[in-house]
Amino acid sequence: MYAKHFGLKILPFENVPDPIFFFDQGDHARVRARITDSLKAGRGLIIVTGPIGSGKTTISQKIISDFTNDIRLIWMAEPPADSADLFLFIAQWLGIKPSTSARVFVLRDIKDALLKINSEGSKCLLIIDESHLMADDTLNGIRLLNNLEEGPTKLIQILLLGQGELINTINRPEMEPFRQRIATLENMGKMNPDRIRQYISHRIQIAGGQPSIFSDTGWEALVLAFGSGNTPRVINSLCDRSLNMAFEREKTIADIDDIYAAAGEMGLQKDVFHYKMALKRSEKKKEVQSGMENESIKEPETSGKEPVHSSGRESDEAAKNLQSEASQPARKEPGISFYKSMVVQKGLKKPILLLLLSITALTLSLFFYCQRADSLEPMTCLRELIGFR
Repeated sequence: MYAKHFGLKILPFENVPDPIFFFDQGDHARVRARITDSLKAGRGLIIVTGPIGSGKTTISQKIISDFTNDIRLIWMAEPPADSADLFLFIAQWLGIKPSTSARVFVLRDIKDALLKINSEGSKCLLIIDESHLMADDTLNGIRLLNNLEEGPTKLIQILLLGQGELINTINRPEMEPFRQRIATLENMGKMNPDRIRQYISHRIQIAGGQPSIFSDTGWEALVLAFGSGNTPRVINSLCDRSLNMAFEREKTIADIDDIYAAAGEMGLQKDVFHYKMALKRSEKKKEVQSGMENESIKEPETSGKEPVHSSGRESDEAAKNLQSEASQPARKEPGISFYKSMVVQKGLKKPILLLLLSITALTLSLFFYCQRADSLEPMTCLRELIGFR
């Protein structure tokens, strides 16, 4: 892999919820603080929503690492089919062997186990990922678990992680009893361009590298690839592929060409393409300007003629004039474009048209005069018209 090639200790952009890469800025920092406060206060039900790959699972892993010594964790990668399966799963995790599968008795045994855990100075945290897939009956089971209390203290803390559909589910009128029991509700959005830069730099530094592994144009291309913003999972994927591209091409720095190639594999190349074309046009313009400047400061050819000697004062003035001319923008070659020539031609059409109209009017006048004086010969008529006798 490319880690050693770029001087990294570990791979910085793996899409796994590793707490050491936790980005304690923006939404991530805010949600972590709210969850932490809620857990310390024992408030009960916490819900965190966000788009796919926004870092919800990473936050949960960071919370777990923050409370390693104080929390008994129950983790569910996906929600159970119904409340009965939910209670049986929790009971098994707590080491309980219920005498019956009846929900009311299983819930009683769970409460007894939770009372023991709390009496020992610990807390129990239930985390359910992909909670937007929950059925109504499962959500009702969550509500019943949240009702397990000892005085003002909730016996179990519950953290639900899910996509935005979860909000739509709990906002239905029939879910009002559940909604009233939510202690903390947080939503995670996409990172904006400034946050994306900070996030990428953070992960590179945690991996033991420097942000300079991406060139200046590479950084611009990375941000442009994500438009108005994106999620950590997509950002990680593009950065990882870009560094792989540069590694395969034996380059020590990933530039716009590597980002463009990687973005093409992910369908993110549109804005990067426009940026790449703009850079090429800018480079070509600079080359043209540089060539014109070099041409303007070339010494005139002597063509075998003897150099003309002048006085010191005249030489100084000539030098100043040459310097002044060199500092001026390069003059365009003589000639006008097709567009300008058409404008000139249009300007000439008006007087020509007036001349033709005058000739036509004179001819018509002569014709009518001769018709009225039909007794006269044409030449005699013309002489009388112009007053010639």
